[in-house]
Amino acid sequence: MALQGINLPLAFTGQEAIWQKVFQNFNVSTRDLGDFFGGPAFLAWSRMGNLHGWGGPLPQSWLDQQLILQKKILARMHEFGMNPVLPAFSGNVPEALTRVYPSAKITRLGNWFTVRSDPRWCCTYLLDATDPLFIEIGRAFITQQLKEYGRSSHIYNCDTFDENTPPSDDPEYISSLAAAIFRGMESGDDNAVWLMQGWLFTDDPFWKPPQMKALLRSVPIGKLVVLDLFAEVKPVWATSEQFYGVPYIWCMLHNFAGNFEMYGILDSVGSGSVVARLSANSTMVGVGMSMEGIEQNPIVYDLMSEMAFRQDKVDIQAWIDTYAQRRYGKLVPLIQDAWNILYHTLYNCTDGLMDKNRDVIVSFPDADPNSIFTSSLLSMPGNRSQFNHQSLRRATYELSSDSYTHPHLWYSSSQVIQALRLFITSGDQLSESSTYRYDLVDLSRQALAKYANQLFIKVVEAYQLGDLHNLRSLSQRFLGLVGDMDILLASHDGFLLGPWLESAKQLAQNEEQKKQFEWNARTQITMWFDNTEDEASLLRDYGNKYWSGLLQDYYGPRAGVYFKFLIQSLEKGDGFQLREWRREWVKLTNNWQSSCNVFPTKSTGNALNVSRWLYDKYLKDPNSLDHSG
Repeated sequence: MALQGINLPLAFTGQEAIWQKVFQNFNVSTRDLGDFFGGPAFLAWSRMGNLHGWGGPLPQSWLDQQLILQKKILARMHEFGMNPVLPAFSGNVPEALTRVYPSAKITRLGNWFTVRSDPRWCCTYLLDATDPLFIEIGRAFITQQLKEYGRSSHIYNCDTFDENTPPSDDPEYISSLAAAIFRGMESGDDNAVWLMQGWLFTDDPFWKPPQMKALLRSVPIGKLVVLDLFAEVKPVWATSEQFYGVPYIWCMLHNFAGNFEMYGILDSVGSGSVVARLSANSTMVGVGMSMEGIEQNPIVYDLMSEMAFRQDKVDIQAWIDTYAQRRYGKLVPLIQDAWNILYHTLYNCTDGLMDKNRDVIVSFPDADPNSIFTSSLLSMPGNRSQFNHQSLRRATYELSSDSYTHPHLWYSSSQVIQALRLFITSGDQLSESSTYRYDLVDLSRQALAKYANQLFIKVVEAYQLGDLHNLRSLSQRFLGLVGDMDILLASHDGFLLGPWLESAKQLAQNEEQKKQFEWNARTQITMWFDNTEDEASLLRDYGNKYWSGLLQDYYGPRAGVYFKFLIQSLEKGDGFQLREWRREWVKLTNNWQSSCNVFPTKSTGNALNVSRWLYDKYLKDPNSLDHSG
C-alpha cells in the first residue's frame, strides 16, 4: 500500500474489543454484546448498524486476537509514514443500553433485508446524537482507542447516515445531529477530523441541497473531509458546488462485493480526478480507492494507483500500448492488440449502470421461467408489436420480473472473443508469466460466462416453446459448461475457493470456532443473509465469486435443480413449481453453508491448454449457440 502512495488507510480491525471495554463501563455485559456484534464475515455491516448477531457470537479469543493484530497494523502504518483512520462512534448501540438508560433517545431502526423483519438479525438501535449520552459514549470510545494504541493520526471515520436516513428532513435538526456527532469525536481528541463517506449523497434521494448543506456545514471547515465515493461514475462534487466548500477526496469505487467481472472506465479513472482538481473553486484534497472488494481487474487498480502521482490527464491509449509489456515482462504485438480491444470494450463502460455481476452461473434467477424475456416471446400473440429490432437489445436488459434481471452487457462479445483468440495465440511466448496466465484465465472466464448467459436463455426458450428434447440437451450443455469452467479456474491460484475457506478456519482456536468461521465464509459468498424454508435471502449471491470448487460444488448443482423442475414441468404438462424449486434450492444452499468438505489451495492444470480447449469447444464457432441443441 505504501509503495502505491496510499497514506490515509482505514484501520478498523479490532474495534469490537475496544467496544467491549467501553460498553462494560456503561453497564452492558459481555453476554449482551454477543447479540450486538456480527460474525467475522459480516462485521462491516454490523458496524454500520445494518444488522446484529448474524454469524455470531464472536468468541473472546477472536476479540483478543483482532486487537493484537490491529496494534501490529497500526505500528507498521505509522512506520511507513501513513495516517491511519480510526473509527468513531456513529450512534449504533446494543439493545441492552435501552434497559440501562431507559430515558435515552434511542430509536429502533427498520428492517434491513431480512426476509420477514426478523428481530434476531435486523432492526438495530440508534442513539440520537443530540442525547447527552451520545457525547459520553463517543468520548469514551476515542479515549479507549488512544489508551490502547498510544497514538492517533486524529482522523476518524463515522457514517451515521449511510443507509440510515434521519427521522426528519428539517435542516436545523440535521445540522444539530451532525454537530453533536463531531462533538463526540472532539471531546475525546481536540484535534479530531471527521472523515465521512459521501455514498448517501449518491444513493439516497433524501439528501437534497438544503439537507446536504446542513450536514456538511455543521462542522468547522477543515474538520470534515468527504469521500466522493463513486466519482468515476457519479461524481457528487460536480453537482454540489464542490460539497458546499467542504474538502473532499475523489474516489474510485469500481467494485461491489468482490464480484468477478472484467469491467472498468479507464478514461474516467485517468482523467476524472485531474478535472476535479483543476475545476473552478475546487475543494478536492486527494484521490482514493473505495472498492468493496479487490483482487480483480488489476489494470484498473494499476491505473488508479498512478493517479496519486500524476498532475495531468493520462493518455490512456498510450498507457495501454505499454501496459502488456510492463505486466508480462515481454513485448508481444498480438497481446498489445488484444489489450487495445479490451480497452475499447470491457474497460469502456459508459452507460452509468452499477456493475454488480449478475451472470446466470453465479447469480441464478429465482424466477418462473415464463416471466423471463426471451426471443420466443416475440412470436407469441400480442407481443411482436411491442418491440422492434433496434429496441430488442436494450429491452433484453431492462425487462425483468421481480426476481430476474438480465445481466449487464455493455460491449460486443464477439470483439472480446477476438481478444481472447489473440491471447491464446500469444500463449507460447508468455505462458511462463503468472500475470499472463491470470489474465488469460480471467478473460476466458469472462467470455464463457457471457456465453453461459445466452445458453441459459436458450434453455428457457426451449421450455417456453415446449421443446422437451432441446430443453434436456441445452440443460446438459449448460451444466457441462459450468464443470468445464471449474477446470479452467482451477488452473490459477487466483481463482480458488480453498484459500478463502482455509484462511477462515486458521483463525479458529477449537473445532466449534472452526465450524462457525467456515459457515461465515461459506454464507457470505452464497445465501449471505437469512432465509426461510421457501424464501431465499434478499441478498442472495451478493458476494458471488467465480472460484474453482464453488462452481462444481454449488453453482452447478443449483442450476441442475432448476433444470430438473423445468423438465418435470414439461413431462407432466403442468406449471413450473416455483415454490418447490425454492424449497430445494434453499435446502441445498443451507446444507452447503454447513458442510465442511475441503477444497484445493493450489492450482492444477495448464491454463493455456485449458483456455485453448474451451475456446475451441464453445467460442470458436460464432454460430455454436444456434445448433447447440
